[in-house]
Amino acid sequence: MELSNRQLLILQVIIDEFIQSAQPIGSRAISKKDEISHSPATIRNDMADLEEMGYLEKTHTSSGRIPSEKGYRFYVDHMLIPFHVAKNERKLISTIFDQGLVDFEQVVQEAVDVLSELTNYTSIILGPEVFEAKLKQLQIVQISKTSAVAILVTTNGHVEHRSFTIPEKITASDLEKLVNILNDKFNGIPIYQLHSKIESEINNILAAYIEDVSLALKYLHGALSNQQSDNVYMSGITNLLLQPEFNDVEKIHSLYSMIEQEDLMTNLLRASKEGIQVSIGQENKLDALQDMSLIKATYSLAGEQLGTIALLGPKRMEYNRVISIINLLANRMSKTFYDQ
Repeated sequence: MELSNRQLLILQVIIDEFIQSAQPIGSRAISKKDEISHSPATIRNDMADLEEMGYLEKTHTSSGRIPSEKGYRFYVDHMLIPFHVAKNERKLISTIFDQGLVDFEQVVQEAVDVLSELTNYTSIILGPEVFEAKLKQLQIVQISKTSAVAILVTTNGHVEHRSFTIPEKITASDLEKLVNILNDKFNGIPIYQLHSKIESEINNILAAYIEDVSLALKYLHGALSNQQSDNVYMSGITNLLLQPEFNDVEKIHSLYSMIEQEDLMTNLLRASKEGIQVSIGQENKLDALQDMSLIKATYSLAGEQLGTIALLGPKRMEYNRVISIINLLANRMSKTFYDQ
């Protein structure tokens, strides 16, 4: 059922008000809003309809309504308007990148602290541990006819093992040629550039040695496709304690237990697609996040997705403002690292 313009307005007012107050909203309070010209009785009827359609919920302790997860999802997908990040907030973000910092870890740590400070939520940034590492040597060890392990050794001593499937038509001789070409051409190349370099620089070379170039390229991408090691940077974990939704000790314990598991957090963020993603309540697969919203944005370098910026908070997040801030930060990080 399509919502009427009046129902859309009432839904927006309720969600905006609840985001700020965390208190159920009644029809009389809505009728006093400047943008509302309808009687409390009319508003009550529309609120009942919105509740029946699943956009609002009625609490046990009040006659007022609160947004449901369906309501929040509709709000995020259809009702957000462009938000201009305040000048002082933009300046604070710019300060991170205007210091001329070249150390990736320092930049990311400052960024995650500023994001938490600006939003009062828990901020998380996923960044590759080997961001500045360069390829020293590649080895490929064939385990069976259909599987092998790629061993990448970087200039900072980092060693990664990546299992992958070998296409049937790739021979042992082809494997050896591929490894030799990679070690010869890409020694000293940053790890994050391997995919783009393979695509742009060695097609002609492969054609001189290997019959099926497209298959060889597919093989190489398979060998290098596993994600590199990551670091999880977090700030503002205690901010969640300030939110009225998290007075429940059991909820907080469950959340903190999840946060302490770095592998779990890495996998949670690593699955991000490009751009902004918003997961609300039960859209989050982890039990500890069932009453929360998670907003994620990717940042990249030279066309390669590099990491994820995320905010964790209550379902009544200030979506307009927060999405604008996190998007601004992601764009600045991508531009800064591209320019270096």
